[in-house]
Amino acid sequence: MDFLNKAGLFALLIAAQVLVLNHIQLFGVATPLLCVYFVIRFQRNYPQWAMLLWAFFMGLIVDICSDTPGISSASLTLVALLQPYLLTLFVQRDAADDIRPTLITLGAMKYSYFAAILILIYCLTFFALEAFSFLEGWRWLASVAGSSLLTFILVFVIENLRKS
Repeated sequence: MDFLNKAGLFALLIAAQVLVLNHIQLFGVATPLLCVYFVIRFQRNYPQWAMLLWAFFMGLIVDICSDTPGISSASLTLVALLQPYLLTLFVQRDAADDIRPTLITLGAMKYSYFAAILILIYCLTFFALEAFSFLEGWRWLASVAGSSLLTFILVFVIENLRKS
């Protein structure tokens, strides 16, 4: 059952990213990159190899559909690599081994920090690889900041909807 839930969320996030979110650009710089939500939701002690494969294939499909060669797959794979280590910073040692990072399980403050750090890492990597140059530093910084904020707001809204 867990596999079917993951596959459903996988397909839903890819469709949302490719069909809707890639066409949104606030002020010419901010694009919501909601695919990172899939990696944020991985539970504690989920096999690292499986997490990396899920993230890589999600990024690969987004790359193919969005004409961003390798950018999403590299960024999502990096975030999937870092997620378990970051999660240990926000989860108590005596918590269940299969705890899933959500607003309810971590609390609003810890979840906000956890999600914000992963989203920021994803956006930093994504736009650094996309620009492949820091010559337009202000535009790059605006893209990272705007997209991170927009993605964080969407993730927080989805988590609040899932909670109720």
